[in-house]
Formats: sequence, structure tokens, C-alpha cells
Amino acid sequence: MNWITNYVRPTINSLFSRREVPENLWTKCPECGTMLFHRELAANLNVCTSCDHHMAITPRDRFTGLFDGGISVEVKVPEPVADPLHFRDQKKYPDRLKAAQKATGERDAMLVVEGEIGRTPVVAAAQDFAFMGGSMSMYVGNAIIAGAQRAIALKRPFVLFSAAGGARMQEGILGLMQMPRTTVAVQMLKEAGLPYIVVLTHPTTGGVTASYAMLGDVQIAEPNALIGFAGARVIEQTIREKLPEGFQRAEYLLDHGMLDRVTHRKALRDELITILRMLTGMPPAVAGELPAPGELSSGEPAGAQA
Repeated sequence: MNWITNYVRPTINSLFSRREVPENLWTKCPECGTMLFHRELAANLNVCTSCDHHMAITPRDRFTGLFDGGISVEVKVPEPVADPLHFRDQKKYPDRLKAAQKATGERDAMLVVEGEIGRTPVVAAAQDFAFMGGSMSMYVGNAIIAGAQRAIALKRPFVLFSAAGGARMQEGILGLMQMPRTTVAVQMLKEAGLPYIVVLTHPTTGGVTASYAMLGDVQIAEPNALIGFAGARVIEQTIREKLPEGFQRAEYLLDHGMLDRVTHRKALRDELITILRMLTGMPPAVAGELPAPGELSSGEPAGAQA
């Protein structure tokens, strides 16, 4: 061995070897197959720049694009009983929770915040399908109730973004009980005379669709979102008939009176501002980009999401 082998050759190899490109720089559109650069995709709110397919977006990223200056304050959610049924399938339920928390960085499948959208004070909640399929758990029920109570206390509208596969099987009947609990929370908003707006995103199915996701004063959906209770295959096997093209998609439901609007994600903020101001009797929003508010209407200093 000599200095050429030990020093020169490794130096030359390091200079001319190909650098490895991180895998998370590009995302393939599941609809058209286009490779999208991560910064370009994020700037377009996770909507494909080629075919307009609406990809999944995390609640925090959604709220950053929704609230004035990307500023919102997280609403505290009461912690439910951990693993009440001591459920175990291939893994223990607490282990599944820890894995989902590590993968998403969230406590559970629902995030609740307060802030201003176009100078319109609101309380908002969003489900994260990446967290165990956005399944409806006791925490999700607590989050919706906490959001409704906060909206009533501040006399603000409540906006909810749904994305779920149904109730969380690991919590059994306790997960299903969130259907009547959240229905009562929505009724509390109605009795207080506060608007409740639901934005249904892909997918919204199961018990979520059979409860709070379809009880809004205004029902909006993102394009081509899958919305329904039972799966299409189950329905076909039950009624023994072929379902229409596009059945359970947002556009089909709009045509058949189940929805009020189907709105592109990039136009959703302006539409929510218009609807919320109309329902709360506020004057129309000033056109143009609004600066970040110096202080939230609740009197708390504005800050980044917790």
C-alpha cells in the first residue's frame, strides 16, 4: 500500500462520485404520474401543477396557508383515557399510537386552532388522514367538543376539515360514541347562533360522514374527494346493481344536492372568508393581500402554532 492508494485515489473518487439525492425532494402525482419538486408542490398547496389533483395536506400546512400570516394558536384538548379496552391485534394499541405520533408529529388525528382568516376571527379543526387513517377516536371527539366550546366562548364561527376512514376500531364502542357526542357539540353551536362550516376532503367516510361531517350549515368539498358511508363495492353487493360513474365523488354529490360547493384548494380561503363574513353579518373583506394581525381578537398575543 502506498500514498497513491491511501490518499490520492479516495480523494479523486470523492470529487467525481455522484452525490446521492434525498428521496423527499420529489413527489410523484398518483393521478398523472408527474414528478413534482417539493418546493413547487408546497407552494401550490399540495395540488398537482400538471393535472390539478388534490393530494393530502397536513393540518398544520393547511392552517399555515389558511390563516392571516400563517398565524394561529392551538386550542388545548382534554386527554382521554389511554387504551381503555386494552386492545391488541398484531400490535398493542399504545404502540400503534406511538408509531403514528412519531410519523406525524401530532398527538392524535385532530388539530384545533384559533386565529383570523381575512380578518375574520374563527376556530378551526382539521383531521389528519396520515394518523391512523384519520380515525374517529375519543381524542377526536374531545377535540371537536373543545373547538365548539371555544367558538361559543369567543362567539366565533367553527370551520372543520374532515378526512377519515371511520371510527377507530381499537376503541370499539367508545369510538362510535363520538358520533352522538360530536352531534351534540354541533347542536351547541347552532343554539348559540354560530356558523358551522364543513370542508370535506379526500377521503371522508364511515361514521364521520354519518355525524359531524354532514351537519354543517354550509357543506364544501375539495375536487374529486371521496365522500360516503359504506364503500362502493359493499353497496353494489347489497343492491346488486352497478353504481353510476363517479359515485361518491364530490362532483356527483354536488349534482345530487348533498353538497353546496366544490371548491379548488387555492380558492378555498377566499370562499371561506366570503361565506363567514356573510353569515356573521360582517362587511365584505378588502381585496388584496392582508398583513398579519398584530393581535388575535381573543386578546392573546399572536404566535406560531404550538
